[in-house]
Amino acid sequence: MNAVGWLQIALALSLVFGLAYSLSGFIVELFEGRRTILSPALAPVERGDYRLAGIDPTIEQGWLAYTLCMLGFSGGCFVLLYAVLRLQNWLPLNPQHFDAVPPDLAFNTAVSFITNANWQAYGGETTMSPLSQMLGLTANNFLDAAVATALAIAVIRGLARNASQTIGNFWVDLTRATLYLYLPLSVVVALGFVALGVPQTLHASVEATTLEGAKQLIALGPVASQEAIKLIGTNGGGFFNANSAHPFENPSVWSNMLQAWSMLVVPVALVFAFGRLVGDRRQGRALLATMAIFFLLGLGALYWSESAGNPLLTTLGVDPSLGNMEGKELRFGQAQASLFAAATTGTGTGAANATYDSMTPIGGAVNLFFLLIGCITPGGAGTGLCDMLAISIVAVFIAGLMVGRTPEYLGKTIEAREMKLVMYAILVAPAFILGFSAVSAIAKFALVGLGNDGPHGLTEILYAYAATTSDNGSAFGGLNADTPWFNTSTGVAMLAGRFFHGVPIMALAGGLAVKPRAAPSAGTFPTHGPLFVGLLIGVIVIVGLLTYFPALALGPIVEHLLMLGGRTF
Repeated sequence: MNAVGWLQIALALSLVFGLAYSLSGFIVELFEGRRTILSPALAPVERGDYRLAGIDPTIEQGWLAYTLCMLGFSGGCFVLLYAVLRLQNWLPLNPQHFDAVPPDLAFNTAVSFITNANWQAYGGETTMSPLSQMLGLTANNFLDAAVATALAIAVIRGLARNASQTIGNFWVDLTRATLYLYLPLSVVVALGFVALGVPQTLHASVEATTLEGAKQLIALGPVASQEAIKLIGTNGGGFFNANSAHPFENPSVWSNMLQAWSMLVVPVALVFAFGRLVGDRRQGRALLATMAIFFLLGLGALYWSESAGNPLLTTLGVDPSLGNMEGKELRFGQAQASLFAAATTGTGTGAANATYDSMTPIGGAVNLFFLLIGCITPGGAGTGLCDMLAISIVAVFIAGLMVGRTPEYLGKTIEAREMKLVMYAILVAPAFILGFSAVSAIAKFALVGLGNDGPHGLTEILYAYAATTSDNGSAFGGLNADTPWFNTSTGVAMLAGRFFHGVPIMALAGGLAVKPRAAPSAGTFPTHGPLFVGLLIGVIVIVGLLTYFPALALGPIVEHLLMLGGRTF
């Protein structure tokens, strides 16, 4: 670790917080239906969309209608994307004559790109045609991010409104998130990437002559446009198999800082917007402080661990001065690799500029822990904020039990129905992560795809299901995920992580919206100060440790102890 590395990290995070605060005001105006700076140019397009679709934007929906529209829209996106992948050998813009994607892989990929997970069990430049990348993957990067943002806004309305039967209109929220938020931001970021050297072309490849005189085919394509929404929408699906470690996706330190900024700016802005929308900006700052504490502690541990290096490699004669550089790019170094890893696992992005399989046990454990607690530091394009609000309800419920009062959050009474829905949502992740990991750790048809034995192999399995269930999609590495078992099981995990989790959260939002919002009294537990931040941290740590500590103990913790003892499994 060095001062230059920390300055790079500080610069990137300062830009995130500075611009996110301004963006939060725009988000509030947008979803409150007010005029924004983009309204003169985009309002006619928005009205035209409503007319073509037959939507009355003045009619709002209850939680059930809102949720059914979300499920129907996501189902339609799945069918269309699956068809594109299965039929890509018959479709245009296929100069390399890519074959149709196999059924199990097409299922996995289609689920991945409608759930904001963007888990990739394939090599992008060797599997997908330019049309599949643009029409199938990039288009769904916009839509799944917009769906996640719409759900978060609906949940905020449930907390902010007073005795309301409605929480908004899904089609209006979806349209505004796509048209006003993600499209303009992606255009600006894509142009920034082009200026920094990222390709943007419809040519699928170019033939180059090597120094030895041989011919080499170098894959190209519309990289910058997919790269922009992959990060702004916290998606993570890269154009190339190497993702953001590929020099065409991420050529320099400056492009890497832009990528880290892109992953974090919308999630942080949504937390600021939450405070504005509920009428108390301190509420948003309390949630953001909790997220920031976890993020900075995890980033510090990750940076320190990777900079300290791997003593096993040092004993083999590897120069330890640069730290653990296995699986990392020299053009980024430890600071940028650590910032990127913390940003991508702390949000729902899942992109990668290094191989997490090659990190030290502590470095890998930090990334895994961020996934296991739900990618809430600071969350994805809305999903992390929903998770944090669910945890906040658990925290005030525990506080109410301790003082003998009916718990309240933002003036809404938390009763048995709310707690049941929250627990349904929270228990989805451990059920699928630990359940599928247990099967994969003992079944021969799963173990054949494992790259390592022992605790490291268990971490590979845990990471795969943690990444898919948490809508993150990052890969630990070392695992052959393109098998019928992993394509099917991770696909089911992604569906559960988005919809089995999302439906109870929406029911919670609807139930809270109906309740009258009581004014705070002398006995109201404050949810905007350091005491509540400490309670939130305690709930996250205790629930996470109770749920996942046995699995972590058998994985990265054992591996770290073995490493300190100079041994491997």
